[in-house]
Amino acid sequence: MPERARVTMKDVAQASGVSPATVSFVLNGTAQQTIAPATIERVKRAAEKLGYVPNGVARALREGSSRIVVLHVARLPHGGPQLADFIDGLDQELDGLGYTLLVRYGEREGSVERLVAQISPRAVIDIDWLYYDVSDDAADGGWESGLAAHSAVQIGHLAGAGHRYLALALGRDDRLARLAELRFRYAGQAAAAAGLPALALLQLSGAVDGDSAALAAFRVTHPDITAVAGLDDASALRVLAAAQRLGIAVPGELAVIGFGGSAEGELFSPSLTTVEIDTVAFGRRAARTALGLEPGAERPGPAVVIRRESA
Repeated sequence: MPERARVTMKDVAQASGVSPATVSFVLNGTAQQTIAPATIERVKRAAEKLGYVPNGVARALREGSSRIVVLHVARLPHGGPQLADFIDGLDQELDGLGYTLLVRYGEREGSVERLVAQISPRAVIDIDWLYYDVSDDAADGGWESGLAAHSAVQIGHLAGAGHRYLALALGRDDRLARLAELRFRYAGQAAAAAGLPALALLQLSGAVDGDSAALAAFRVTHPDITAVAGLDDASALRVLAAAQRLGIAVPGELAVIGFGGSAEGELFSPSLTTVEIDTVAFGRRAARTALGLEPGAERPGPAVVIRRESA
């Protein structure tokens, strides 16, 4: 079957009864051009009907960069719902603005620099740097709508339920080490602000038997702890599983709350109480900010507690 010829601006011009220059002004959103609204609408309808696709290479040459935005993920865990939703929001907003998202997962040193040299992206969003390479002095998680505020929601829920002695549970994923460090700091500050004792640390092993042993030993050394906040839902579910194996009643003897809003928590018994973040909205705002646009009036909603059985 012969390949279908690519629709050009000249084709759109003929179909809409205007000059190719007018088509170019309309489809490229050129400012300082006085074109009647009816003409603009006619050109856009013709382009849509014909299936016109802008020449990305030509546009990149005009703009000095491609219409690609790179998201550098690298060391962040790739399978979690928070990152997936953030990428969805980022992709949706960029697509609506005429840009393409490219997600880079590689961890090799210099890989992003090589990619930038090859494709000249419009922008690079480096969340790997944000979580791993930013200095402690610059790592303000955001007490209004950032990671610090989300941590405070988790701690606040437990404190509001009457728990005073709390712990943060961490898994053994090295990729989460920096994130765990930041979350432990913010959660500890939130506990102090609520007038609670210092936060304890429950280090899980990452294996079923090891998690049970870790929780059993932790209960001996920290008999006052009545509630555990997971670094993420995976950590919280490990605590639930270990408690079940040890015969610890949840939430009667030990309340557990996760972080991330994953659907898997609902399938456990008792079902996992967790904190959900509007990561899609954060992705949309990140897209506009990366392009140098106003982020818009719509702000991500606050983190919310999904109330289930475990806390």
